[in-house]
Amino acid sequence: MSESVIKNNRAPLILLSFNLFIVMVGIGLVIPILPFYIDKFGADARTLGLLVAVFAFMQFLFAPLWGRLSDKIGRKPLITIGLFGFAIAEFIFAYASGLWMLFLSRILAGTFGSALMPTAMAYVSDVTSSEKRGQGMGIMGAAMGLGIVVGPGLGGWLAEYDLSLPFLVAGVAATIAGILSVFILPESYPKHKREMDAQASAGEKRDNQFVTMYKALKSPVGFLLILVFIMSFGLANFQSIFGYYTMERYNYNPSEVGSIILIVGLVGTVVQGVLVGRMTKRFGEERVVTSALLISSFGFVLMTLATSFTTVLLTTCIFFLGNSLLRPSLNSFISKLAGNRQGLVMGLNNSFLSLGNVAGPILAGIFFEINIHIPYLFGACIMLFGLIVTKLWISKRAHKIEVSS
Repeated sequence: MSESVIKNNRAPLILLSFNLFIVMVGIGLVIPILPFYIDKFGADARTLGLLVAVFAFMQFLFAPLWGRLSDKIGRKPLITIGLFGFAIAEFIFAYASGLWMLFLSRILAGTFGSALMPTAMAYVSDVTSSEKRGQGMGIMGAAMGLGIVVGPGLGGWLAEYDLSLPFLVAGVAATIAGILSVFILPESYPKHKREMDAQASAGEKRDNQFVTMYKALKSPVGFLLILVFIMSFGLANFQSIFGYYTMERYNYNPSEVGSIILIVGLVGTVVQGVLVGRMTKRFGEERVVTSALLISSFGFVLMTLATSFTTVLLTTCIFFLGNSLLRPSLNSFISKLAGNRQGLVMGLNNSFLSLGNVAGPILAGIFFEINIHIPYLFGACIMLFGLIVTKLWISKRAHKIEVSS
């Protein structure tokens, strides 16, 4: 398939969106079920935390490796491997007979899930023009956001019949997505282009992941990777403590908390699927990113001032509006600076995302024990700090461009 045909073909983006949706549903459905599931094995909350942490940690370790491999062998093999591996992890979880199987499942899910996500982003970069990239990233973000919204609700509903049923459904869905990808998904990064890019980068030394991450921080995308961590930290900070916060402050029950998460998740999905592409095209990634950081910071503060269900819903929507604008516009910005290393850079993107997913809940829990408002106030400070340093970085970057020209 020629490059021009791929760029005009929406089918690959639709299939990729479905793949990411399936994986995010599989991740999301664990949230309401995991405490009850591990109780069968006599496990405690510490074990629950380790199961959550090991998933993000495996993503952190393996995402750059998968991304680099996709630059060598193409995007399609990594996408299909990720789906089939994720399916196996879900089946293991469903049929687990001991805690070691639960940990094995989460390790495999994090490992193979990290193969799919950055490779899919690199695929989007391959099949979209620079002008359409923000829209493509927005579609991917919308699919992921919808999966996270649908996952917990679907998991809770299916668990009424059997606790293992949600994982069986996720495993079957991932298997179907993998089969469809094998037979339908075209390769976006053809062999001749891989060989040309490999020749261009021949002789470059391959470092381990931590050295690569350190070097990446000094590259043109380095600052943006820090922003990825800040964005991920803020969202993980919010999600991990929201249920406890609303139950202690407002005495909400799980149904009320679930309703809020469902509504704000749908808002985020609409924003990513409809608004991001148009806004990045009209205003540029820099302005959208800075605006999103400001909105997220503002939303964090407002959440501590909410006094009723309506105001809690509105203030939470404000935070999700900012975060939903931030993720795809930031991904688009990164992809434009990545050059011919889309797979590697998107893999690093996912690693910094995973670090935020690990750090956010840990600090939120510590701060929550001191005062229930501190996690959100600290999140606001982090987002505001991100806004300030982003403004400085954009100004410095613009000055360098002017000097060089």
